[in-house]
Amino acid sequence: MNDIFRLAKPKKQGLLHLVFSRFFIIVGLLVLQILLVISFYAWLDDLLPYFSIVLTIFTLCGVIYLFNSGMDSSAKVTWMFIIAIIPITGAALLFFTKSNFGHRQTRRRVEELIDMTSDAIPQPEGILENLSNDGSGTDDLVRFLNRSGCFPLFDKTEVTYFPLGEDKFAALVEELKKAKHFIFMEYFIIKEGYMWGTILKLLIEKAKEGVDVRVLYDGMLEVSSLPTNYCKLLEEQGIKAKVFAPIKPFVSSHYNYRDHRKILVIDGEVAFNGGVNLADEYINREERFGHWKDTAVMLKGDAVKSFTLMFLQMWNLTEKNPVFEPWLADNKIVPEHPSGYVVPYADCPLDEDKVGETVYMDILNRAVHYVHIMTPYLILDGELESALKYAAQRGIDVKLILPGIPDKKLAYSLAKSHYRRLVQAGVKIYEYTPGFIHAKVFTCDDRKAVVGTINLDYRSLYHHFECATYMYQTACIRDIEKDFRDTLSKCREVTMESIKNEKLYYKVMGSLMQFIAPMM
Repeated sequence: MNDIFRLAKPKKQGLLHLVFSRFFIIVGLLVLQILLVISFYAWLDDLLPYFSIVLTIFTLCGVIYLFNSGMDSSAKVTWMFIIAIIPITGAALLFFTKSNFGHRQTRRRVEELIDMTSDAIPQPEGILENLSNDGSGTDDLVRFLNRSGCFPLFDKTEVTYFPLGEDKFAALVEELKKAKHFIFMEYFIIKEGYMWGTILKLLIEKAKEGVDVRVLYDGMLEVSSLPTNYCKLLEEQGIKAKVFAPIKPFVSSHYNYRDHRKILVIDGEVAFNGGVNLADEYINREERFGHWKDTAVMLKGDAVKSFTLMFLQMWNLTEKNPVFEPWLADNKIVPEHPSGYVVPYADCPLDEDKVGETVYMDILNRAVHYVHIMTPYLILDGELESALKYAAQRGIDVKLILPGIPDKKLAYSLAKSHYRRLVQAGVKIYEYTPGFIHAKVFTCDDRKAVVGTINLDYRSLYHHFECATYMYQTACIRDIEKDFRDTLSKCREVTMESIKNEKLYYKVMGSLMQFIAPMM
């Protein structure tokens, strides 16, 4: 291999290559299937004299189903809009997506693995009892989290906060060099370049030393940045690799659920979590949308086991005889400066619990002084918007930092559509003028914080596999809050005047996109 930074051959450019690329072939076949379904309904309409009556009944059934479902109210409005515009296809699409067709097998397997590991990591004795009377609600939150998985509360864990992707990358490289037994990596985005190339070189070296190296990445990369044979290329270097939900040319609701997690575990002793993917823009070696502001945390100690378990659950989705115990042994490392309490947790889109949103709302509802938030996207359902407004209206200092330079203009327009209502309620909104905010951070009252992968949008809160680190009274919360204030000094404040003078494009697109916000 001549260039360790590039396993795959560079993609050829040119119109002919793009037309016959896997991406265009898959998209073309999916569109063809949709057109065939629409044509089928049109053919029935011409063939059957009473088909319009059948359609009316079919559409009415869809509306009745919506009113009686447990779906979020914003999503109900979106589906109403779709059915009103295209009643036949809209109602059929609703029943198709809610039938679990396409992801029924995955859902069943996820439930089996969660049930299989429900007591894989015991809750350390006495910790929940110690917090039962401190008024923070942390013990109650942990009990809620354990409804949908195994997420104990730990105290013997040291957490280090990284205010930039560059900081995480530097620490990650040093920790990888120390690996002796296993390296587990699960990432939403991997893109060849300096960052991934540097990491890959270390992974190959460790694999040659006998370290169990595993890489899991989301299947969307196969139509964006990585070739379909990338797993094979990694395996040729001694690295075990898997793709989560690879995209295939068949219409399926399964593609709506992506693996958005970012997890790196080394020897069960060190874990990384946060918003930083493995691509050069995340460490500002490639500029796409100005300065890229992202964050991460490094855990050392007992809580690392939770991230090991999360990885193994996803890895074993395709394994017939999953094994967990060898990698969940008690941690031998003794943290130098453990403080407070840590709960790594995951959110699965295939169950009924909105874990990510519930944790955020719990922080907002229990806050006494302030809640400070960094998020790249702001596409809210009614419940979360009400929680933000209520916190501000009862006197809590609620501040949000969002991007000043967007990566997606439609998502940016949707974010701005919430500004007026939030600002009128007393929420203070700021935009990061140097560039793009990709951090997903909550801090509260100098004693609570969350750093993870969960955005304030429908994708993260409803449709993605996500994970995060909840911290209570950990020493690094001071660093997180300091970083928020430092970042705030580089932001412009959104005011009623600036909202009034916003570009017409964002006003129009924000209003129009509200109809399909739950699909964004």
